[in-house]
Amino acid sequence: MTVQEVVEKLNLTVFSGSEELSTAVTGGYTSDLLSDVMGHADAGYLWITLQAHKNVIAIASLKELAAIILVKGITPDEDTLTLANQENIPILGSDLQTFELSGKIYELIKN
Repeated sequence: MTVQEVVEKLNLTVFSGSEELSTAVTGGYTSDLLSDVMGHADAGYLWITLQAHKNVIAIASLKELAAIILVKGITPDEDTLTLANQENIPILGSDLQTFELSGKIYELIKN
């Protein structure tokens, strides 16, 4: 499954990195602690979080994550979007709560 397919199936908003939506998704990780994501997320994962500051871009780039998905209608600020586009990191958004979105993504990519 690609990031684009996840966007379409879950009606996600694309804030940045639209040229990288063809990236394959290999799993997902849900956490709001940057150090936790750094230590446990793998390349190709979707990162589900409420953290919207530019430090998430550094983590996503370092870990080669497929995309960052912001929950609860949270939107990234301009500095974060600028950095995300420079690093070609898709930032996506959803109005869903973290628990619900995590479950939906798990159902999509578990096979």
